[in-house]
Amino acid sequence: MTMKKLYIYLIALLVAGTTLTADAQAPRIPEASPTQTIIQDFGLGKVTITYSRPSVKGRVIFGGINPYGQVWRTGANAATTITFSENVIVEGHSVPAGTYSLFTIPDKNEWTVILNKTAKQWGAYSYKEADDLLRFTVKPIYLAEKRESFTIQFANVTTSSADMHIVWDHTEISVHLKTDDDAQITANIDELMKGNRKPYYFNAIQYYYENNKDMNKALGWALEAEKAEPKGPWYRLWEARIRLKMGDKAAAIKAAQKGVDLAKASNDEEYVRLNQAVLDQANR
Repeated sequence: MTMKKLYIYLIALLVAGTTLTADAQAPRIPEASPTQTIIQDFGLGKVTITYSRPSVKGRVIFGGINPYGQVWRTGANAATTITFSENVIVEGHSVPAGTYSLFTIPDKNEWTVILNKTAKQWGAYSYKEADDLLRFTVKPIYLAEKRESFTIQFANVTTSSADMHIVWDHTEISVHLKTDDDAQITANIDELMKGNRKPYYFNAIQYYYENNKDMNKALGWALEAEKAEPKGPWYRLWEARIRLKMGDKAAAIKAAQKGVDLAKASNDEEYVRLNQAVLDQANR
């Protein structure tokens, strides 16, 4: 390489480095309503919500800056989006996997919740009711404690259900979600339990218990797991819970007491507490 070419090459590198540094250090201004993305594992898939979070800032919110009876973007800036990676059931309605915009129509005594098939849109300015996938109504709840920042969050999450809470100022609404993949999960459990069951006992037992499936099958797995791990208090806990759900209090008490004893022997305070809770429930 000649000196001239080397000089041109070094100048090009310097300019490129200066540009990258300038881009990295470019001044920016924070958004008044910061964007948040939340991801919740749900059944075999996930629920992802992206929304902007305005603050109250001393304003009247519902019936004020968000008039009653008008479609609201459910946040600020771009319309809130919700993505289901698997088919779900939203307030009793089947919803295919996909990404939707989440609109609401606040009112004093009732809110309309909308899933719209046009996911990418700014605010509600181009909203079209004809593109709605689903509409349903829920009752708002008054909160004594004010929530300054608009918030969407999940609560009461289990292997098959969850509640999506939309909260701002003194108002909250709750939307119930259920998975639509029980048949697939059950088939997966059946397949996994054909081989080495040990890694899958806990999740299989828990799923059957929480979803009120075949308790005899779940009990059989718990008893098998106890034989594999005779000093573990955790499967005694599930045996006790299952027997109690089946109405056999005496057997539940026996299993839970054994669980307490095993947990004390291994200094496992958590499972002492959990097994004791079943004992207390069975002795009522």
